[in-house]
Amino acid sequence: MSTDAPTPLARFRGFAREHSLGVAGLLSAVALGLVFAVVGGVVPATVLPRAPSAVLEAIPTLNAVVSLAAIVTISLGVRAARNRDFETHRRYMLASTGLFGAFLAMYLYRLTLLGTTDFGGPGVVERFVYLPLLAVHILLAIVCVPLVVYVLTLAATRPLADLFDTAHRRIGRVAAALWLVSFALGVAVYVLLYLVY
Repeated sequence: MSTDAPTPLARFRGFAREHSLGVAGLLSAVALGLVFAVVGGVVPATVLPRAPSAVLEAIPTLNAVVSLAAIVTISLGVRAARNRDFETHRRYMLASTGLFGAFLAMYLYRLTLLGTTDFGGPGVVERFVYLPLLAVHILLAIVCVPLVVYVLTLAATRPLADLFDTAHRRIGRVAAALWLVSFALGVAVYVLLYLVY
């Protein structure tokens, strides 16, 4: 008796290959839905274990470090792709995705437990510098999620030779550029919120 039936993972990978845009859209909607649920206060703080205050206070600084690391890994990943070193590109972009996941987990955890942090600087700086930087950072982060998920879905469901026949390169360039700007603006927001004021 032959056991050549595809595994559930192989079946899902085949489905995701045929429906990359839909799968990426669904995964993006779930991820963004979770983010909006936390930001909107739908997730109660009581569902999470509470870390010590020192850990909660360290999260913004840790996230700034994670953001700087992601800027480096995205830049190196883009350079590797330009040099046609696709294995190195893959490693750096997976590292960038992991860093983004760590950033988001820490940010959402702290936000659920403590809420937002008020800006302590002058109103004019808040209105004309801090809030515009924060708004663009948030907007780019939201836009990046479906773009990044889509290029990751394409890469995860195809061998390298087939990837060149997809939108991976075109969409990936846009995603990487927006991702870099979003992380850089996030660091600027951190500097204004926690170091300058």
